[in-house]
Amino acid sequence: MSTNVHDPIQIGSLTLRNRIIMAPMQQNQGTTEAYATDYHVKHYAARAEDVSLVIIESTGVSPNGRLFPDDIGIFTDRHVDPLRRIVNAVHQKGTPVFIQLTHGGRKSWPSLTNKLMGPSAIAYDDEYGIPLAMSLDDIRTEIERYRLAARRSLEAGFDGIELHAAHGHLLHQFLSPLSNMREDHYGGSLENRLRLIIEVLEAIRAEVGSEYPVQLRVSASDFAEGGLTPVEVATALTYLESKIDAVHVSSGGLVPNAPLATPEGYQLPYASVIKQYVNVPVIAVGNIRTQAFANFILVDQLADVIAVGRPLMEDTRFVEKMLVHS
Repeated sequence: MSTNVHDPIQIGSLTLRNRIIMAPMQQNQGTTEAYATDYHVKHYAARAEDVSLVIIESTGVSPNGRLFPDDIGIFTDRHVDPLRRIVNAVHQKGTPVFIQLTHGGRKSWPSLTNKLMGPSAIAYDDEYGIPLAMSLDDIRTEIERYRLAARRSLEAGFDGIELHAAHGHLLHQFLSPLSNMREDHYGGSLENRLRLIIEVLEAIRAEVGSEYPVQLRVSASDFAEGGLTPVEVATALTYLESKIDAVHVSSGGLVPNAPLATPEGYQLPYASVIKQYVNVPVIAVGNIRTQAFANFILVDQLADVIAVGRPLMEDTRFVEKMLVHS
């Protein structure tokens, strides 16, 4: 029988009631201390009823890894209660909710960080400036912050974690040969460039256990010569498959290049490549706006789950309508 948007699916131990989820999108409504606010509670609750999963926006694991002056974080125990209010509001709609854990690395907001860091001393652009190449102590410190963020995610009541290794942030920086010129065991070969992601996943698993859903967001193309390609990212994921429950496929962000166009399903080819390499569910995103197109993706096994972002920002009832109208 053909798969369609109304069919349930497993993400690890969690059953999603349909194949449409809410993609994480930055809201820029946090406090100067990176606390979530009433805005976030209302925003996510208003969009939670018809999707089968809500993934909240990028949430900083480190005071040195915040993306914006008004983002949200989970780098102290004080951040837990504001985040728990989001979880409770989404749960009241009968929907599970994941947190997206992020460190900006060289794309951290310069005025917020005491130490702009990356795998190598290579700038994203002139505005961000040249980061310090992370020492082994720096790497250990940030891995520990991911671990503590995972512990706090459990305390806040989240049903799962999405680890952000896309859009040019720290873990993506280590994976891409364009930003990682290290000569130690965190640089060089694909296996070495994957090492930080593996160690962060292991630290998270040490806190949440093997049954708790953990998925990875990746950028499958750097849109630049010498950068990551879909096949290389797919190959990397085969090393990670035993540690993750799903992969959420996006693209870009490592360098200031952007795709030439963003037509319907413009990132779908990347998801379809990765789908050929891994056995965990693959989440596709990128201007997927109709049930008919979503069903085509699922029937042809190009991806297993559809993430909707911008349309839900424009219309809180978008997914309700999408699930009804083919």
